[in-house]
Amino acid sequence: MDICKHLPNLQGPYLDGNQLSGQLPATLSLCGELLSLSLFYNKFAGSIPREIGNLSKLEYINLRRNSFAGSIPPSFGNIPKELGNLINLQFLDLCDNNLMGIVPEAIFNISKLQILSLVLNHLSGSLPSGIGTWLPDLEGLYIGANQFSGIIPLSISNWLHLSGNQLTDEHSTSELAFLTSLTNCNSLRKFIYAGFIPTSSGLLQKLQFLAIPGNRIHGSIPRGLCHLTNLGYLDLSSNKLPGTIPSYFGNLTRLRNIYSSGLAPEIPSSLWTLRDHLILNLSSNFLNSQLPLEVGNMKSLLVLDLSKNQFSGNIPSTISLLQNLLQLFLSHNKLQGHMPPNLEALKYLKYLNVSFNKVQGEIPNGGPFANFTAESFISNLALCGAPRFQVMVLEKDTRRNTKSLLLKCIVPLSVSLSAIILVILFILWKRRHTKSGTPVQVDLPLPRMHRMIPHQELLYATSYFGEDNLIGKGSLGMVYKGVLSDGLIVAVKVFNLELQGAFKSFEVECEVMRNIRHRNLAKIISSCSNLDFKALVLEYMPNGSLEKWLYSHKYYLDFVQRLKIMIDVASGLEYLHHDYSNPVVHCDLKPSNVLLDDDMVAHISDFGIAKLLIGNEFMKRTKTLGTIGYMAPEYGSEGIASTKGDIYSYGIMLMETFVGKKPTDEMFMEELTLKSWVESSTNNIMEVIDANLLTKEDESFALKQACFSSIMTLALDCAAEPPEKRINMKDVVVRLKKLLNQIDCTVVAPACPPRTFFQGGGFRPISFFLNTPLYRDMRADPYAN
Repeated sequence: MDICKHLPNLQGPYLDGNQLSGQLPATLSLCGELLSLSLFYNKFAGSIPREIGNLSKLEYINLRRNSFAGSIPPSFGNIPKELGNLINLQFLDLCDNNLMGIVPEAIFNISKLQILSLVLNHLSGSLPSGIGTWLPDLEGLYIGANQFSGIIPLSISNWLHLSGNQLTDEHSTSELAFLTSLTNCNSLRKFIYAGFIPTSSGLLQKLQFLAIPGNRIHGSIPRGLCHLTNLGYLDLSSNKLPGTIPSYFGNLTRLRNIYSSGLAPEIPSSLWTLRDHLILNLSSNFLNSQLPLEVGNMKSLLVLDLSKNQFSGNIPSTISLLQNLLQLFLSHNKLQGHMPPNLEALKYLKYLNVSFNKVQGEIPNGGPFANFTAESFISNLALCGAPRFQVMVLEKDTRRNTKSLLLKCIVPLSVSLSAIILVILFILWKRRHTKSGTPVQVDLPLPRMHRMIPHQELLYATSYFGEDNLIGKGSLGMVYKGVLSDGLIVAVKVFNLELQGAFKSFEVECEVMRNIRHRNLAKIISSCSNLDFKALVLEYMPNGSLEKWLYSHKYYLDFVQRLKIMIDVASGLEYLHHDYSNPVVHCDLKPSNVLLDDDMVAHISDFGIAKLLIGNEFMKRTKTLGTIGYMAPEYGSEGIASTKGDIYSYGIMLMETFVGKKPTDEMFMEELTLKSWVESSTNNIMEVIDANLLTKEDESFALKQACFSSIMTLALDCAAEPPEKRINMKDVVVRLKKLLNQIDCTVVAPACPPRTFFQGGGFRPISFFLNTPLYRDMRADPYAN
């Protein structure tokens, strides 16, 4: 930062997300022309220099997500010149640090300030009563998760985020109505310690967003709310509001989102007239009526959550009219009757839960039901259906005609027998060619799995999850080797449900891996799920992870083996990004998540934080981070998950595989990273290549050297900045396979295991079988239910 001594006219260093550390130097004050100071998402510690307050031209300060301690300097404000004078400051973000003490009152004197964010610190004190007058341009005040106390000033009139403090309601509930210019009451969580919603609240004519969950508000919902004609979002959940849902809610035609709890006994019919409503969440109430057919009137509804009530009667068949519905939650009620078969028409439905009811009969199997699991139907009266639902097997109608029997029984049986015969023939064929010395790899998928694996069988298979069977530990659970009752060796991934995110990770992994089918992706054989146990049963990979082979003295991978493994990984990513119906972003690609089978074929595993990109999406926002060192910069700093982020991670892993150093190696600190180290050594690759891979005495030294240079160039293309400059995985696969074709496996690496590449390059010893329709079908869907 001493750069300011030499660049006094510097106006805006943007150094976000660079892992910079140490203390912020006081010499920053020498940059008198500085307009912007952006150091978001670094590791700066110590106190914030008070000298920054002398930079009178500063308009923007963002020190979010560092480790600053101490207090906010008094010089941050509009105060006498000798102490500091940030009179032009418009944006101040000190969120997510370790700051403490009282916020200097001078900050509330910066008349041009528009955004003030102090969330997630240990700050205390109270808000000045004249804050709204002193800060006339204030658009956003974010002070949640601190220790502020006192009264909320009535002069505040815009966005507020005050949750997680100790602000009280001495007058706020009775005088809330006078905040007539308030447009957003955003997350007023716990600021009203107790009290009523005032009847005069209807005076908030401009109010668009009212969210006051998690307080101690009691009484009834006042009729005055019916005058909030601009209200689009209403959240009154987790309070103490007994009584009924007001019928006038149906008059709030702009209302798009409703969240409320503690109410009884029925939903007024007027509510179902909100045809443009998007989210209706009335879970955890005391509603005990029947669900009316009018529920089908809310044509635009995306989410309907009526769980944890006492609804009775049948599930209305008119729910099938909600063609945009994404999520339907009806669990923990007293619903009965049959599942309406026309719910199969809800083609966008992603989540369904009717567990803990009295529903009976057949579970539909078409439409979105093809993707649901047993989790959606736990604890009902007498359901039957497909084995994956863990309910009674559907009894077949013995009166079906002969043609139906032929189609549904005899034909599949014939196909299965044919498959078994072909498998036996190829095993015999493989043995014969192995004896003759011909290198062969048969890449047959496992047989189709229809069986459900109960918890008790997993206990026996893993010796009650004993330490002797433990083969891996993850952030959310353990992986055990097991032998099922039929002799099949499997890997059992058990989720620790006491850890935050474990349940969600289990759901995501099931959702993502349910339908993906590729030889270079780990395969789920089955799952086992109940209220307090979640596990995935996976294909066992006897050669462990790529990380083990890269960093263990007991194992060794030669040049060609590493290249082929990285081709496998690239092929798996190519399928996820380009060939699957919806692109999948893995989000946590690293050597420990690449597993190797008997033939050293690589399989990408662990889809616990993966993201599905639906429709026209090309990225998603996420709060779940991957692994430091492999995450793309835009993922770590902005929470943007996209296929470009996977490509960056692949580039880092490609470097690591051939240089033999992790991106978190102790040699990489401050400004030196694995990427910059490789980039600076492009003219002398012997400085970075794994010493075990290449020596000048190697008879293929020149060929390997050129190949390694091309691989590092490709890796840097994958990790390029900005993300738009990164190569796509289709091109990665093509370039790597061209490099492989330049190396004669039988000469350079005679010990390398036999491999088969289905799309260009490598050997094709069983191509006649790979082209048969039967094998193509099996390969496309080896585990379909």
